[in-house]
Amino acid sequence: MPTNTSVAAHLRRLLDLLASGAPAEDFGTVATEARRGGVDGDDLAEIEQATQAALRVRGALRQHQRREAELTALFDTAGDLAALRDLDAVLRSIVRRARMLLGTDTAYLTLPDEEAGDTFMRVTDGSVSELFQNLRLQLGEGLGGLVAQTARPYATPDYRTDERFHHTHSIDAGVLDEGLVAILGVPLLLGSGSGGKVIGALFAADRTPRTFSPDEVALLCSLANHAAIAIDTAKAMTDARVALAELAEANAVIRERSAAMQRAEESHDRLSDLVLRGGDVADVAAAVADLLEGDVTVFDAGGWPLTPTAHGAGGAPAGPSGADGAREMDALKGTDDAAALVRAAEESRATAHAVVHDGRWVCAVLAGQEMLGSLVLSGRPDLDGPDRRLFERSSVVTSLLLLLRRSVAEAENRVRGDLITDLLTAPDRDPAGLVARGRNLGIDLNRPHLVLVASTDADVRDRLAGAAVQYLFGGDGVSAEHAGTVMLVPDGGATPGDAAGAAAEQLTHLVGAPVTVAGAGPAAGPRALADAHAEAARCLQALTVLGRRGAGGSAGELGFLGVLLGEDHDVEGFVRATLGPLLEYDDRRGTQLVRTLGAYFGCGGSLTRAKEELHVHINTVVQRLDRVQALLGPDWNSPENALELQLALRLRLLSRG
Repeated sequence: MPTNTSVAAHLRRLLDLLASGAPAEDFGTVATEARRGGVDGDDLAEIEQATQAALRVRGALRQHQRREAELTALFDTAGDLAALRDLDAVLRSIVRRARMLLGTDTAYLTLPDEEAGDTFMRVTDGSVSELFQNLRLQLGEGLGGLVAQTARPYATPDYRTDERFHHTHSIDAGVLDEGLVAILGVPLLLGSGSGGKVIGALFAADRTPRTFSPDEVALLCSLANHAAIAIDTAKAMTDARVALAELAEANAVIRERSAAMQRAEESHDRLSDLVLRGGDVADVAAAVADLLEGDVTVFDAGGWPLTPTAHGAGGAPAGPSGADGAREMDALKGTDDAAALVRAAEESRATAHAVVHDGRWVCAVLAGQEMLGSLVLSGRPDLDGPDRRLFERSSVVTSLLLLLRRSVAEAENRVRGDLITDLLTAPDRDPAGLVARGRNLGIDLNRPHLVLVASTDADVRDRLAGAAVQYLFGGDGVSAEHAGTVMLVPDGGATPGDAAGAAAEQLTHLVGAPVTVAGAGPAAGPRALADAHAEAARCLQALTVLGRRGAGGSAGELGFLGVLLGEDHDVEGFVRATLGPLLEYDDRRGTQLVRTLGAYFGCGGSLTRAKEELHVHINTVVQRLDRVQALLGPDWNSPENALELQLALRLRLLSRG
């Protein structure tokens, strides 16, 4: 018969099992061992009742432990939210805790894609299928789509056979590839009641059949609420950061605009003061170059420079002035860039803004719709808004100064034109008075000057006088109309032919029709200048007769016609220019090329008669004429050149008596 001591031992065994957290099946062995030990009757019943009580205590302890773990997880999640730095890290932590607390094989979280109109996997834990991780669910599709649509939790012990859900091929394939069977899904809700908004869903899933208890559903809902708070907080923080960034950007823009307005005001004052103090176009270029820290040049309407390049602070050395500046401008006039600059200026006029051309900023200088020229800025490839507006405004100041200069130049040119008219019509009436009048107007008639005479078609002749003023604009040259032509006295040191050619090119561009220009000089003194004008006028007539309309030239460039047209009839110079290579060859080598050429022309171009005249073999004549061709060029026997050669031979013969 068992004793109370043995019953007590079995009861202590139950307490030990409770203390050690033993599995439930271990508690059933206590009653079995008591029965085998001979315990029966009321003692055995008491042990069995104690076993049931121990199992209830064990269940309560297990539930408390689970609640404690759940609360710990929720507190940890709340702590993560309080120190939120990385939304992805917080969401991964929530999904990982959901998997751990519910003891599932995997857990995952989906969020809606507003643009695509579906939901996608944002975070997964325990997933091994790439197909499952990239699943996208439309609203109402599958368990997750139903959770998102109804804002209610759903659980299934076996998703594959559960007909409550709308199965699709893509979802079923993903679930099958992951091997999931039991799935629990709860919504991520912002707000409560009918006003709540679903912003995602949290899931826990097993790869074996399983029934999820209400406590597990409640636990997952709690974690989902924390996830919703995390997402909403992160969005609020992102919105706040964006707002702060926009505010900072707005403040920067305000500061920039304020600085730009202050700079524009200072620039306006500086340019206005420059105009009021009687500054010139070159002063404006220098001021703009300094303000914009670039290189600035002012060009006329034809694309030719009116000022030397002005260099801003930090740029190239200061631009040339005086004679050096004039030489730089003359060099620039020879470039091929003028036409391109004119096109860029026209584009600027059409758009009413500065334009970029070949790495330089070009702004048209206008008086109404009339193109006065252009302002060109280099060294500033990136010209921002305020600086660009400053550059464009400076063109207005430039146009004002150009108009003032042109008005003064036109007034002075009218007075100088009267002087030129008197000079041409009566140079001997009062030479000293003409020189004095010229000196008062800034023209030294006793200094050597080139004289140009220009003409154009009758229907555009009225434009020529204005074009001549514009061509000479910026220098000390003068122009005046006379006998249907325009006389120009430029202030350059080029040869008459070069000066006439350059003037013809630019005047043709300015008039918009061919302008023919003849040059003479240099000449000094009233009588010599009048004679130079007469020679240039004769040369102009010859250019017209020869069909060289729109070209430029001088008597010295017209060969034997120049001898006839020139005032001094330089016969010796013509002979030397025409026969020079042959004369030098004969002197150096003792040959008779000049005599052979004379005999050849004298015999009418007959080689046979020429060899008889020279008493040499015909091959010798051929060899000498080949040498003539090598010295004079392959076209020496063309009609025009042959005429000049024969005239030079005759003049040489006559001059030698």
